[in-house]
Amino acid sequence: MSNKGKLIVLAAFVKNDDGELVPAFDPRQVDSEDRAKRDAQLIADHYAGVVAWSREADPSIGEYGPPTIIFHSGEIPELE
Repeated sequence: MSNKGKLIVLAAFVKNDDGELVPAFDPRQVDSEDRAKRDAQLIADHYAGVVAWSREADPSIGEYGPPTIIFHSGEIPELE
């Protein structure tokens, strides 16, 4: 049985003392792409970088598609 759906995530980053990007908080799963974009826009001015992205996912078999960026601002690491 497939549990395929869409994984939508919001993440933010700050720079540490060495100037490297590190997560500001654990990535948050969001209910919709619209909400992810809206939330990302609201917090963008408070972090070095913010990204909202989605991907097709079937966690029951560990299958994940490539990420699609919904919104990004500032510096973000490369998505895997």
